[in-house]
Amino acid sequence: MGSFRFLFFTFCFLLFAFLASSCNVAGQPIYELTQTPFVENGRCSGVFVPHDLPHVTAESVERIGFFISNGSGLAVNDLDGDGDADLVLGNILGPIQIFWNEGDFQFESELLFDGSVRAVTAVDIDGDNWLDLLFSTRNGDIQFWKNQGEGEFVEQRLDSIEAYVYSLDLGDVDLDGDLDLVTASYDASMELIHRSSFDKTGLTGVYLHENTTGQFETVQLAPRAQALALQLVDLDGNGRLDLHVGNDFDIPDVVWLNNEEGWTVAELFSRTTMSTMSFDRGDINNDGLTEHFAADMHPYSEEPAIMEQWQPIFDNMTHDMAEDDPQQMANVLQTNGESGAFSNIAIESGLSATGWSWSSKFGDLDQDGFLDLYVVNGMQALNNFSHLPNDTLVEENLALKNNQSGQFDRIDAWGLNSTLGGRSMSMVDFDLDGDLDIVVNNLSGPSQVFENQLCTGDSLQVELAWQNSSNWYGIGSLIFLETDSVTLQRDVRVTSGYLSGDSVRVHFGFEDDTAVHQIKVIWPDGVESIHQNIQPGLIKITRQE
Repeated sequence: MGSFRFLFFTFCFLLFAFLASSCNVAGQPIYELTQTPFVENGRCSGVFVPHDLPHVTAESVERIGFFISNGSGLAVNDLDGDGDADLVLGNILGPIQIFWNEGDFQFESELLFDGSVRAVTAVDIDGDNWLDLLFSTRNGDIQFWKNQGEGEFVEQRLDSIEAYVYSLDLGDVDLDGDLDLVTASYDASMELIHRSSFDKTGLTGVYLHENTTGQFETVQLAPRAQALALQLVDLDGNGRLDLHVGNDFDIPDVVWLNNEEGWTVAELFSRTTMSTMSFDRGDINNDGLTEHFAADMHPYSEEPAIMEQWQPIFDNMTHDMAEDDPQQMANVLQTNGESGAFSNIAIESGLSATGWSWSSKFGDLDQDGFLDLYVVNGMQALNNFSHLPNDTLVEENLALKNNQSGQFDRIDAWGLNSTLGGRSMSMVDFDLDGDLDIVVNNLSGPSQVFENQLCTGDSLQVELAWQNSSNWYGIGSLIFLETDSVTLQRDVRVTSGYLSGDSVRVHFGFEDDTAVHQIKVIWPDGVESIHQNIQPGLIKITRQE
């Protein structure tokens, strides 16, 4: 009788545990976690191996001038739902192409349309679990290509958005569960294209487009912009996405803080870049605080031959910068101290000068638990460099390894120092072996995928799925990975760098034999979930209400 009673209570306990883990108890979310091991391909050359793609931005242009020289964007994400990352390459004049990932760094190209685009993003706008494509065009329009399923795209109109758009980002800024859109114009380019009608349109500047049941209600935040970059990021820690706009030329960068009372301009940074080319962010020293990187133009070497190439740029600068001018013609790396004040540590970190820098992004490329930085460089423009062959400032892309003590060291041994003139760039694991590969959309040269064959460290990647939500991929979520020695953090975002769309999968690198304890997710609505029994590999966390 006693053994029967023991078995009965054991059965009841197991049944209760099963129900508690599988049902929505008291209205709380439930979660399903799946884990898939990475692929072992055995290719370990110790470098990044380049693969050229049959895509050349502005191939038909004989001489590059303003503002063709700015190039075009790209995006990486799984567009057909087969589990691996595909690639969309923009073009300033020519074919915009999807490169379908066939595995083992083989890509099948498909023409989406011929045109002229700037920003490229792959984002699920309508919450149907299929990643759509959103482009800004050279003349400032928005193009929306809806994913009807498995990578079948059809163009649709976003009638409510009329503003000129160059850079853009998406996130749930009003905490209502769907993705809102922020855009900004690049007025120098718009003035050249629209000429006499430019000042009459009233369509330039920075805009918030709030998503209201599939339609966007537009509010202008600023009437003018030279925005090569912008980002939605929580800068004041209040759980709401703020807006950071990076302007070229004489217009300073601007921060709008997002509060319950509305949007307010704030001067958070004592130093900013003068010609902001791109933004990225990450916790570079694993202290739990996020650093913010802004790229500008500054020679990465003061060798006389290099300075001579740059001299016409210095001579033509119209902005007279005083010593206390917050705008500086150099990169800025902002760190947020315990007091809440930001300070620029770019010089002491070795990141103040990286060349004529475009897309710049953090990623743990060698999987040692610390974020490295990759910067793509170069400029081609007859307006600026007619004194050089092919009107081109030839510069190397820079891989900067985080030495784990607060500094970054240039490392050419990784083989990432291409000189093809990069513009947009993103990082993603194309071959599902666990480490980050890199793709670059060059100007006047073939686009390149760099296969990571360092074969160091270990990793896991996390993808979120928020079922029955208009924000299916949990854009704006914070993800924390707790190991036996440190807590690493990442966020799920749509864009970063320059005109570049990011993957919804986030990557955590760490050293071999690191014990992984748990993952914590802070979802966009503030709900926290903790997941244990984690092994290296691809982790998918599905949330159900």
